[in-house]
Amino acid sequence: MATLTLREQTFERATLPVSTSWLLADCMEFRGKQDLWHRQRPEVLEALRQQAMIQSVESSNRIEGVTVSPDRLAPLALGKARPRDRSEKELSGYRRMLDWIYSRKSVVTIEPRTIQHLHALSHAGAGDAGQFKGRDNEIIEFLADGQRRIRFKPTPAKQTPRAVAHLCEAYQRLTDEKRVPPLLIVSTMIFDLLCIHPFRDGNGRVSRLLTTMLLLQHGFTVGRYVSLERLVEQSKEDYYHVLHECSQGWHEGRNPVLPWWNYFLGVLRRAYVEFSQQVEHSAGQPAKTELARRVILSQVGEFTLADLQGQLPGVSPQLLKKVMAAMKAAGQLSLTGRGRGAKWTLRQR
Repeated sequence: MATLTLREQTFERATLPVSTSWLLADCMEFRGKQDLWHRQRPEVLEALRQQAMIQSVESSNRIEGVTVSPDRLAPLALGKARPRDRSEKELSGYRRMLDWIYSRKSVVTIEPRTIQHLHALSHAGAGDAGQFKGRDNEIIEFLADGQRRIRFKPTPAKQTPRAVAHLCEAYQRLTDEKRVPPLLIVSTMIFDLLCIHPFRDGNGRVSRLLTTMLLLQHGFTVGRYVSLERLVEQSKEDYYHVLHECSQGWHEGRNPVLPWWNYFLGVLRRAYVEFSQQVEHSAGQPAKTELARRVILSQVGEFTLADLQGQLPGVSPQLLKKVMAAMKAAGQLSLTGRGRGAKWTLRQR
């Protein structure tokens, strides 16, 4: 069985650069400010919570190539519509799993059946939902000329149950010992889970759900209000690059892990920066106006009014148009086309 990165020797040998230490310190400082933000503007938090749920459901599935029409996104993500096909079932399943994570009143023990439960709910309807892979799998890269290349060979299927059990045991032991910063433990566990690749399909989605759950258990609540999945999607080129870099030598226990820690902490810090801006900068404006502006600024590539309506079900089309017009006049947006086919794009600053 491969040597896990989540082991005492990894942290004993680690020398954190100043930049990594700053990322850690910033995330811990932001965690200390959460209670104040929670009390400042509850109406903003409720709007942010709905927005984050929709964006998390959409982004985590879109990374895996699963999409639905904009008019179906919000109802599915908020549990107000029944799924009609396989893609909608996968989005609905991811939303149910987030609901399950956020509704826990007590700490969930991290063990193999917990990880299988995340897969079972988020992949309801699949024949192997909740089951570890029955065959060996490979991470395939498709080259520009159409050729396929094996990028990484995960843990063999026969070794997977024991590898996941070993990973959960290591996580619990290191967490109980309280000698390693919890964010480094969480980050390393997610990385090892991705390298084991325990399921035939849906490993990325399970890793993102587990990330949300573990961060909540350690007091980092930002995922409720800012979509971590959206931030991963926006930086997915870096995500895949760092995964590839840090998985080299993983089976022999010789892989680097610092780039992954920096990526993970960087995403969490960006989420907290957004959270603080959305709460603190909304004090002088109506909550929905500021929320609409923030969501528009978070868009990637071209988008339409219908896309925004799918992400902001509580904001009227009239208000969205007003905010977009103001941002266009301020030089923040550009517009191509008219009517329903109109495409909006954020202008480079």
